[in-house]
Amino acid sequence: MTTFVDRVQLYAQAGDGGNGCASILREKFKPLGGPDGGNGGKGGDIILEVDPQVTTLLEFHHRPHQKATNGKPGAGNNRHGAQGKDVVLKVPSGTVVTTQSGMILADLVGAGMSYVLAQGGRGGLGNAALASPRRKAPGFALIGEPGDNRDVVLELKTVADVALVGFPSAGKSSMIAALSAARPKIADYPFTTLVPNLGVVTAGDTIFTVADVPGLIPGASQGKGLGLEFLRHVERCSVLVHVLDAATLEPGRDPLDDLDAIENELALYGGLADRPRIVAINKIDIPDGRTMAELVRPSLVGRGYQVYEVSAATHEGLRELTYAMAALVAKARAAVVHEIAPRIVISPRAVNEEEFTVVQEIDGFRVRGARPERWVRQTDFSNDEAVGYLGDRLARLGVEAELIEQGAKPGTAVMIGSEENAVVFDWHPSIQANTRSEASPRGTDVRVHLGERQRNEDNSVYDD
Repeated sequence: MTTFVDRVQLYAQAGDGGNGCASILREKFKPLGGPDGGNGGKGGDIILEVDPQVTTLLEFHHRPHQKATNGKPGAGNNRHGAQGKDVVLKVPSGTVVTTQSGMILADLVGAGMSYVLAQGGRGGLGNAALASPRRKAPGFALIGEPGDNRDVVLELKTVADVALVGFPSAGKSSMIAALSAARPKIADYPFTTLVPNLGVVTAGDTIFTVADVPGLIPGASQGKGLGLEFLRHVERCSVLVHVLDAATLEPGRDPLDDLDAIENELALYGGLADRPRIVAINKIDIPDGRTMAELVRPSLVGRGYQVYEVSAATHEGLRELTYAMAALVAKARAAVVHEIAPRIVISPRAVNEEEFTVVQEIDGFRVRGARPERWVRQTDFSNDEAVGYLGDRLARLGVEAELIEQGAKPGTAVMIGSEENAVVFDWHPSIQANTRSEASPRGTDVRVHLGERQRNEDNSVYDD
């Protein structure tokens, strides 16, 4: 059974916003008490949050579809709908969130760090919120907006200070077991380690973590063996330790060739050239291994490596290796502490940035823009008054004036939105767009006029 998963596809659906309510207050002696429809509640968000107790993405391997609850609709008497419940997904530190195409959306490192993956839809306004001096009793409300639908990839990159890299059966698992309290699986066959193992190591005043990365072989950066799956776990490590097998029995292999092969794979993977390296020649407890270590040591020193001859079985040389790793880790941490914090640049929207675009196509004119498309989603097209309110909003934004400027004629097809989910209607310009004169808003509630007429008649009776 799979117990470690470091890459999953996640399908997140945020909650939809609740619909607003269209309601008129009706009480005794108050025939027209005014609008009292409440707003709809906001839909729930999908939130990723780092939890130190979580070490794998296994939960999302079994449950890749996550959905938040919808907001509740508003009600009369100015009662607003309840908000949808957020879904907080716990992820391990080191989780990278990317789109299907590979664009990075978030890099979550550190306990408590969070990222709103999918935003819940805003609730629709009730008619009480839509009332104005010009529209005293709206007979409509706005529909809640749909929540975001995001398909992303979660990729775990182990957060450790030191990475042990090398060929299968080089002794990496034995070494991390000797250096820390970690107890990885150890056996005398290749690819024993199928998941990265983490161990905490103490050297003097320095405490650091060591990752045992599953064995790499030539071609790992192109997907051969297990390398491509686990090379990502090397990216965050500040120090690389080459564990070389000095007692291998495979023909055609020696520590120098192994080092060259692993360095070639790391170079092909990219992004690791600046990490300091240490070479640990393992298995010197075997006579042939000690002889091989003495033969290759001068060549490794000549290449500029710090070289340590060790035995994970007898712990010989491990103390010196541990303190060497701790020194490089402390140096890397000090460099990070003294880095100048990057400035946060706030870029407001340009004053001349277009809020919408109108493009003429074969079938008519297409309107695109965040605000027009959002307004369309909020409109109940079965309500003529709501459609009139939409027309007023578009006219105030300047959409109708732009359509006239581009030569649109009454009855021309106008599409608002993308080709997949556009709303298409036959356009008829408003009075404001034609003459730029003042006019009452479209969709004015007729009940207001009826109420005013009734009051005028009552007053005339009393005057008599």
